[in-house]
Amino acid sequence: MTVCDTVPRPMQDALARTRVKICGITRPQDAHAAVALGVDAIGLVFWPRSARVVTPAQAHDIIAAVPPFVTTVGLFVDASVTEMKAVLDSVPLDLLQFHGDESPQVCRGYGRPYLKAVRMRPGVDLASLAGEYADAAGLLVDAYVSGQPGGTGATFDWSHLPINPAFPLVLAGGLDAGNVATAIRQVRPWAVDVSGGVESDKGIKEAAKMAAFMQGVRDGDRERGTEHGV
Repeated sequence: MTVCDTVPRPMQDALARTRVKICGITRPQDAHAAVALGVDAIGLVFWPRSARVVTPAQAHDIIAAVPPFVTTVGLFVDASVTEMKAVLDSVPLDLLQFHGDESPQVCRGYGRPYLKAVRMRPGVDLASLAGEYADAAGLLVDAYVSGQPGGTGATFDWSHLPINPAFPLVLAGGLDAGNVATAIRQVRPWAVDVSGGVESDKGIKEAAKMAAFMQGVRDGDRERGTEHGV
């Protein structure tokens, strides 16, 4: 059974609270600060070419700062079985996030819940991809930048996204405190995912920016509820 089977429709209705994931955590103190602000998930990057990459040992120390009921997410990009095994054998991840060209068979092959990232560009059929990755916990939509699988800080045209899709939609790509409320009102995603928008430097999260982002999420939820007469 997947999230798609258990969440009632309409899934992103006016009463739903937008979940928040802060990705690219590299320090235990940043994870602790994010959790204190009420985030639902933290993301750890295991792609070697990322400026926010962490080793399994670093990830283990970060997760030790995370209390129960906060989801720990590992981000991978076309990792080999050996690379995946090295992480999964030592890091207690709750959810996997695949940002490369991984097939549905590869994504489901590790026996853990997963998100499949989709870089939005002309011709992308989200409904079709949701069918291909039917056992995914959801689809994460991000900006398309050639040669970069994510973490670009770029936004994309949200009008191309479906409203209240039949699958959990996680919105990423250039979000920050200044635009997240608008994004929530327009897209009504199940969750939002931010990295660079809450940083003082690559991989270094700033508590004030994280707090402002969380306020933006609350503002977006409140305004969305007002639009629906809640």
